[in-house]
Amino acid sequence: MARINLLPWREELRNARQKQFAFVAAGAAIFAVLVAVYVHLHIAGMIDDQNNRNTFLKNEIRIVDQQIKEIKELEKTKANLLARMKVIQELQRSRPQIVYLFDDMVRTLPDGVYLTKIVQNGRSLTMEGVAQSNARVSAYMRNVDESDWLQNPRLEVIETTETETRREASFKLHLSQTELKDEQTEGKK
Repeated sequence: MARINLLPWREELRNARQKQFAFVAAGAAIFAVLVAVYVHLHIAGMIDDQNNRNTFLKNEIRIVDQQIKEIKELEKTKANLLARMKVIQELQRSRPQIVYLFDDMVRTLPDGVYLTKIVQNGRSLTMEGVAQSNARVSAYMRNVDESDWLQNPRLEVIETTETETRREASFKLHLSQTELKDEQTEGKK
């Protein structure tokens, strides 16, 4: 007799394929979960690295800002020192000029004119004095015009008073002090 296989082979084949599909699907799901975990961990690591870089940069920026602040303070101190040095150099340069100025004032002062008050404000001078006559004040102004150290005489006030024995002219004169260059001061010495 012939053997007939009555087992449900199609059903076994279907069950085998379903098991194989379930196995492949489970493997794909596990692989997908592993990939997702790897991507998550990798991105989290990149975020941590970037946060560390940001923290480092913030600290470096804070240090550089402090250095910039110190540099600005040093520049301010430098500017103050340079201003002081400039004032000192100007004083050193103008120190002999006062000697020349007084010498020139004595040379330009004619006989019969006496100075009672001298006020200097920067390069301008205000002189008050007494002269024996108005002509002597005029002579003094001409002498100032010819001077190397004095210039631009401007008479503000002249008042003539008479006493029993003599006549006097009180005057107030404004003038400027010239600034001669170093070559000219060397020639005057």
